[in-house]
Amino acid sequence: MKKKKPFLLAAAAAVLIVLAGCASKPDNYYTLASTVPAAEAAPSTIGSAAPLYIELAPVAVPERLARPQMVVGRPNGGVQVDVLEQHRWAASFENELQDALASGIAARLGALDVTKGGRQVSQPVWRIAVQVRQFDAIDGGRVEAGFNWTLRRSDETRTMVCQLNVGEPVASGIDAVAQGAQRVTAAAAAAIARSVSAARTNAAATACMP
Repeated sequence: MKKKKPFLLAAAAAVLIVLAGCASKPDNYYTLASTVPAAEAAPSTIGSAAPLYIELAPVAVPERLARPQMVVGRPNGGVQVDVLEQHRWAASFENELQDALASGIAARLGALDVTKGGRQVSQPVWRIAVQVRQFDAIDGGRVEAGFNWTLRRSDETRTMVCQLNVGEPVASGIDAVAQGAQRVTAAAAAAIARSVSAARTNAAATACMP
């Protein structure tokens, strides 16, 4: 039995080294939300005679993206993608995207986001439903995304249908990919905010202008 002690000690030391190696590689968390430039932000309508409320439905995304891990294509192309365990969104992608879009739209309109409550039933709200057709990120390449959305005021039957294709070049590195995804999300929020403004101005509009 005594002869086994050096082996056991060596095995224990090896386990500690492995655990230390794992501990030295903490997860990196990223957000899709970004600060709205002052030139794009609108004064708050809350407290005015006609306050503006928005409500964003859960965002529909391709199943492969519905996870907290970043899904990134390889620089050399091909059909393979990498699911990055060490590089994650702050929440599952669809939830992170919903929060980022809602905050970006509200800031650009001066609206109050009542997605999670806070609106009286008598107050009309612009209901927005977003579907992500594509959200492909290539390390050292581009982030390409396609969005469809509908919007309707709660006291109207008219529905406006819109879409957006947007892309951003990105340098190599996961930080750059995350920043590109953030810019694409901001572009989508800006486009959706413009569609709400257009619908408020033109009561007959049922589709977004190209």
